[in-house]
Amino acid sequence: MSKKSTPMEDGLGALLKPDRDRIDAAIRDDFADSLDLDAGLREGREGEHRWDYLVGHVPSAALIGIEPHSATTGEVRTVIEKRRQALVQLREHLVDGASIARWLWVASGDVDFVPLEKAVLRLNQNGITFVGRKLLAKDLPAPQKRSASKKGQAK
Repeated sequence: MSKKSTPMEDGLGALLKPDRDRIDAAIRDDFADSLDLDAGLREGREGEHRWDYLVGHVPSAALIGIEPHSATTGEVRTVIEKRRQALVQLREHLVDGASIARWLWVASGDVDFVPLEKAVLRLNQNGITFVGRKLLAKDLPAPQKRSASKKGQAK
């Protein structure tokens, strides 16, 4: 009998080690939690495309989708379909008003897009950002600005 559980972990714990290594070490502590979305949505959707991970980015208070996947021209359509399916699959799971701030594709090997510009444009038109072989701080949403509180300040 299969155990129904949410594969959510603290930090980047839900990511496989090779996938964690695709995130720059300098920003790994910026993630509060992670979810193996592929595993969490697999049951009953075995034949569907599924996005790999969702992560909570603390500085921006944003939910981010991360897809480590081979980066070839032939896979552009697959990654676009994974995002499209994830939007449908997540409808019943996200609270009202919640959304995925960024959908990021990280190359899981060599990058072989021919031509690169056409592939990147097609991804961008479908709400996906290709970040290359390593997820860097520049690929993430900007940190939220904190409003200055007057409580506790000296008069």
